[in-house]
Amino acid sequence: MPKGIYQVPFVSNEPVLSYAPGTSEREELLATYKKMYKQVIEVPQYIGSKVVKSGNKKEIRPPHDHKHIVGYYHAGTQADVKAAIDAALKARKDWAAMEWQNRAAIFLKAADLLAGPYRAKINAATMIAQSKNAFQAEIDAACELIDFLRFNVEFMTQIYADQPISSDGIWNRVEYRPLEGFTFAITPFNFTAISGNLPASMAFMGNVVVWKPSDKQVYSAEVIMEVFREAGLPDGVINMVLTGGAETAKTVIEHPDFAGLHFTGSTSVFKALWKQIGDNINIHKTYPRIVGETGGKDFVVAHKSADAQEVATALIRGAFEYQGQKCSAASRAYISKSLWTKVEKEMKKALDSITIGSPEDFSNFVTAVIDENSFNKCKGYIDRAKKSKKAEIAFGGKCDDKVGYFVEPTVILTTDPHYESMVEEIFGPVLTIYVFEDKDWNKTLELVDTTSDYALTGAIFAKDRYVLNEGIKALENSAGNFYINDKPTGAVVGQQPFGGARASGTNDKAGSAMNLLRWVSVRTVKETFVPAKDYRYPFLAKD
Repeated sequence: MPKGIYQVPFVSNEPVLSYAPGTSEREELLATYKKMYKQVIEVPQYIGSKVVKSGNKKEIRPPHDHKHIVGYYHAGTQADVKAAIDAALKARKDWAAMEWQNRAAIFLKAADLLAGPYRAKINAATMIAQSKNAFQAEIDAACELIDFLRFNVEFMTQIYADQPISSDGIWNRVEYRPLEGFTFAITPFNFTAISGNLPASMAFMGNVVVWKPSDKQVYSAEVIMEVFREAGLPDGVINMVLTGGAETAKTVIEHPDFAGLHFTGSTSVFKALWKQIGDNINIHKTYPRIVGETGGKDFVVAHKSADAQEVATALIRGAFEYQGQKCSAASRAYISKSLWTKVEKEMKKALDSITIGSPEDFSNFVTAVIDENSFNKCKGYIDRAKKSKKAEIAFGGKCDDKVGYFVEPTVILTTDPHYESMVEEIFGPVLTIYVFEDKDWNKTLELVDTTSDYALTGAIFAKDRYVLNEGIKALENSAGNFYINDKPTGAVVGQQPFGGARASGTNDKAGSAMNLLRWVSVRTVKETFVPAKDYRYPFLAKD
């Protein structure tokens, strides 16, 4: 048991390095990238104390150079998933009993390893296999993951310190127990930080985890496991399996000791998982916790009083950073007619200067989308817009997959606010704009609120404070993360807890204590110092 009430190290957001020409971090990252690009790695599964190489090797190819092989991962089977569950349950007793400060120390050490000796490596891995440019890799794979690890320690201590009051003669306290059983993390390709945080946040609170990363993110997932192991994470606490998603979910959810799901991915998959959990509820020993962050059709709405250059910059960054492959990416925009000409001019100026290519060239703002399926999906929307009577290509529209899966930043202009690319999630560098009449501001706010099933992120631009207030109220339920005069991307841990509602998820806010609370089961303890010895209460006495 702890022999003190410990204060954790002061926490602040990890500084984002610039990677500007002439900086040491630029030279180190570029050298690391080139070295790793020439290597051929093998990514195993991590199950208990075993590093499992199945021999069933699948290729890892950079999206920006899909003929090049940088490694292989060893695909697993459902026997491996069952072994991971067994390893997790075996590790549970000791991990759940470990003092919180020792759990905290492991993840604080992992954060320092990422901030120091592993920074270039995890950024380079993310650039190579997920095609992020240097800055996008830095804010994700390094800074955000470091922030998750450090802030979660702070949030964990806040939770443990939240205790009830006590009356005379008794002492009330609550214990924040880990869930009874094992937990399951399913993580996406687009954010290395999310992939590290989902299993780690559950482990922070004493839970054991089976983790299935995306097959498009296994390169940086391997670095995450390397860091966790070097930081001293005990065997079996986080078990990484590289198996098929649907089969793995079935094996996990049909296990009696399944206690929780932490998911980031598509809305359709999350709904299917929720149904599976419900269908198996009678076999589970406890009601599983379900936390999901899913899709988005994120908006920007600009009033006539907005600054055109600010709106244009927000659209360029919000829609096209990391090729629009962010759950929070600006995907639909509503621009006041009297403002549009100025915004259009500023967007053209910016888009004409954007270069596209390999992340090895630090001057490239845009690189490749993640795979052939994504490329074909984006190209389909662009091709249909070119033929549509309701839409036109205002900017971009070129697609080329000869070397890599490159889609030019594309702006579709539509006369129909319910045109397909205004409504459907694309997850690529395609932004659709609807220009509305100035007098229709309030109607447009209603349109923004009702057009999409999603409610993840959104932004409003205006200089008029009365107008901003109208927008804030009208769009109250349209976005879990709402931005005023800023792009709808770039949530920072500890500053803007992230998550959305409606079809965008359970809104349990990664990067806050709210999320960690989902991974504990509270026990209330009441201790009476001098117990009663007579059942009779004073009111029973006769007059």
